Amino acid sequence: MSSKIRLGILGGGGDSLIGVLHRVASAMYDQYQIVGGVFNPNWEENIGFVEKIGLPTNRVYKDFDTLVKEELKLPETERMQVVSILTPNFLHFPMANKLLENGFNVICEKPMTTSYEEAKILETTCEKSGAIFAVTYTYTGYPMIRQMREMIANGEIGKVQKIDAQYYQGWINPVIHDKEKRANTWRLDPEKGGISCCIGDIGTHAFDMIEYVTQLKVSKVLADLNYVYEDNQMDVDGTVLLRCSNNVKGVIRTSQIATGEENSFTVQIYGEKAGLKWEQENPNYLYLLEDGQPLRVLKPGHAYNSELSLDGTKMPPGHPEGIFDSMGNIYKGVAKAIKKEPYDEGEFPTMIDGVRGMSFIERVVESHKNGNVWIDIED
Repeated sequence: MSSKIRLGILGGGGDSLIGVLHRVASAMYDQYQIVGGVFNPNWEENIGFVEKIGLPTNRVYKDFDTLVKEELKLPETERMQVVSILTPNFLHFPMANKLLENGFNVICEKPMTTSYEEAKILETTCEKSGAIFAVTYTYTGYPMIRQMREMIANGEIGKVQKIDAQYYQGWINPVIHDKEKRANTWRLDPEKGGISCCIGDIGTHAFDMIEYVTQLKVSKVLADLNYVYEDNQMDVDGTVLLRCSNNVKGVIRTSQIATGEENSFTVQIYGEKAGLKWEQENPNYLYLLEDGQPLRVLKPGHAYNSELSLDGTKMPPGHPEGIFDSMGNIYKGVAKAIKKEPYDEGEFPTMIDGVRGMSFIERVVESHKNGNVWIDIED
């Protein structure tokens, strides 16, 4: 019998980018075997997609409830051990909650839920179940982001004194200016996307990344959001000032109307002794900046990197590692946890990160609506 972890998938069918990303990531370290799922709510498209990608059809179900019901009929040695949730945001909470209640481990896309209240309920369910729960803040899996985390933790840049994260995209620009298109895009529909588009979709990545690499906690936010049109209920652009633990201050700048931008995610952390800068579109380069010294560029795969960074590096130096590898590293960490093997706490984002992400989204929207005031982040 295969020793691979039995993986089920919800969503991600058709031409979904996130579906390909998760499927490739799960295969990367030979830790998982996809055994079934519900890839599309339309049965013909669901079964057609599975046949197209060459998966067995005997455990492809018509809907989520049927998946849970039928999988529970199987012996524990055969049923799905973990289920990945790749559906639109509004389905994350009900699916994750039911899976946890029935003993399944869960890998969930972000944002984890559509509200902080749901996130806290999910946290309680997870604690009762004892299951492994991961949120795919994908970029934490990059080797040089993990190197940044370890360098900051080891005091190599000194006390952190300035944080700056920028996440700019332009994909929604042609949508937002067309009334019909913006009315029919699910990410701009509060019923499906939650209370925030830009902050909920990419701002939460920046928030989680800041806490991940610095291991500081954001304690207060002051936000100014942009909706562009009065009939648009969801933010598509925004700036958030941050106050963090240890009296550190910073800023998150996010936009999905940054015309011409693709996926420009930049993280800059400045300490008393040095600064570190990383760009998602050039993820193999970690820039080390020091007063009076030439710019240094650190790259993955070299012996000077930390164990955490090297553990997430698959190729020799000089061979690019990208977003598939980053997600693969998260799946690898979850596999260690499911198998009860030792793992570093930095290997995958957890329920705690998901809950804090939802708190961040709601407090940012609240700060903007209350007239751009400081709001405390709840744990």
